[in-house]
Amino acid sequence: MKSEFKAVVFDIGNVFIRWDPENLYKKLIPDDEKRQWFLSTVCPMEWNLEQDRGRPWSVAVAEKTSEFPQYAELIQAYDSRWEEMLGGEIIETREMMFTLKQEGVPLYAITNFSSEKFEEAKKIYPYLAESFIDTVVSAEEKLLKPDPAIYQSLISRNNLKAGELIFIDDNLSNVEAARGVGMGAIHFKSPSQVRAELKALGFPL
Repeated sequence: MKSEFKAVVFDIGNVFIRWDPENLYKKLIPDDEKRQWFLSTVCPMEWNLEQDRGRPWSVAVAEKTSEFPQYAELIQAYDSRWEEMLGGEIIETREMMFTLKQEGVPLYAITNFSSEKFEEAKKIYPYLAESFIDTVVSAEEKLLKPDPAIYQSLISRNNLKAGELIFIDDNLSNVEAARGVGMGAIHFKSPSQVRAELKALGFPL
């Protein structure tokens, strides 16, 4: 490989598998205005992120239901019907990852994910459990990207050098944070764009 980068670190959500609460709540709340209000006020993304930080779903649902008892069933659906929020896998990313793996490139992952939901995701897409040397899951670390500590967790527990890692994420803040700890980073916009950038860095694609 002609560059200093030796390994690739992937994000999971919206890089390998699409996820959007709208996929479920369009079915449950057809009215656009009412749905947007629910997803911004009752179950906003900030609330979901606390599960990614490690709060159990049972606790999250109970607390939110006590706050908005009239929406108990809709709140429960965020947990019990989570799989319906998935929008399928991004096949081109999976194929790119498989090529890198076959070529002997070490692969890792750092993901903001609830432990409970990541177990569900691995059952649906088994390669998420099998393809990476190590996966840092935010809920297990009680840390969220873009906290620099979550990147350091991967580096320290695998005895890696930040400057030899190239990180891929669809969230620009997470990309910038990776650069801040010394990693190379690519802002994921499409699989073809990432493939081209990795190839330009010397990866065998």
